[in-house]
Amino acid sequence: MLSHFLKLLAVVSLITLAAPAQAQWTGKAELGFLQSAGNTEATSANTKLDLTHETRRWKNNSAIAALYSENAEFSTAERYEARHQVDYKITDRLSWFGALRGEQDRFSGFAYQATVSTGASYLFIDSADTKLDFSLGAGYKRSKLETLVKSEAGEVLDRIEGELETDAVGTFGSNYEHSFTETTKVTNKLLAEFGGDNTAVANDLALQVSMTQSLALAVGFGIRYNSDPPPLSESTDTLTTINLVYNIK
Repeated sequence: MLSHFLKLLAVVSLITLAAPAQAQWTGKAELGFLQSAGNTEATSANTKLDLTHETRRWKNNSAIAALYSENAEFSTAERYEARHQVDYKITDRLSWFGALRGEQDRFSGFAYQATVSTGASYLFIDSADTKLDFSLGAGYKRSKLETLVKSEAGEVLDRIEGELETDAVGTFGSNYEHSFTETTKVTNKLLAEFGGDNTAVANDLALQVSMTQSLALAVGFGIRYNSDPPPLSESTDTLTTINLVYNIK
């Protein structure tokens, strides 16, 4: 299972290294950690890296994310995500994109999920305070089911790989950013994939407050939804985070 994710990361890295060296990379790196002890013992951590490289005609965006959580006895969450999107600018606002996305969530009922897609994106709002773009495309999704064998306490004792599924999908995405002040802004990233078998939606909302030019604190709320999850799996996962953000300029 992990090999599929590592191959995807390798592809993302090669595309990133192929970008023109003279261009500036911008973006942010996030890290969050929480530990509780006493009556309840639990540890959780999450990290994200989102980088954008832009020239007059091309825009590259790469992102990776990881999440891990455990209680006093066993792990309760483990998820890895990676994506890369290349946009060719037809005009200042209209672009044509190609995208590659992969996910391995060891508690979702899927051994892995991967999607390749292409389509058009349009920048509707591009002001000093607000930016909003939408994208619409089509692609191909590949996923493998996984049966989780759990104990009465909820610990995963075994993972049994199931059938490989493929499906043509339509994709819809949006990126929104609004600055309330020089130090406070809200961001929202949405990605939806519509297939014949199910609909998958991922949305990440965050409020970010800058402490210095490079460092900020962000409170985030993420949701993952699948209309037809594997047996014994929930259709909706939510995650609330408090992260330290390092802005890359």
